[in-house]
Amino acid sequence: MSDTFITIARFQYTTEAQIIRGRLEADGIKVFLKDHLTIDTDPLVSNAIGGVKLQVLAKDAMKAKHILSTINQYSIDDDGNPIECPNCSSGTVELFSTITDFKSFFAFLVGFIFGTLPFHTRYKYQCENCNTQFSKEDIKPNSNNV
Repeated sequence: MSDTFITIARFQYTTEAQIIRGRLEADGIKVFLKDHLTIDTDPLVSNAIGGVKLQVLAKDAMKAKHILSTINQYSIDDDGNPIECPNCSSGTVELFSTITDFKSFFAFLVGFIFGTLPFHTRYKYQCENCNTQFSKEDIKPNSNNV
């Protein structure tokens, strides 16, 4: 069993997985990325095939999961400052896609077919603390940047 690889994380894009891969390999953990070549060839299939799977040896799974839990995965702005929730000012904000059901997926496909994808792909932020969803326009300017 210790020679088998198990999936411990999934990522939408290869670049995210490569960063985590480098961190785990720096700690001596063997890492395998599954489906990264497919997604590099056609990024639109990422959600359909479950993203890039980050796999480690079964014997290293607990150590790898602990390392993953210590990495801050929250959103930052263009200047590297954490994005804060406009409702509760928490810094535990994550980016997510609004393509969550059949209706939004169908709208995505129609936009893709007619070449309007860049104008209709929507991403929002969600606060982990209060579950408030907001767009980039709702973000308050950081007082440290002024």
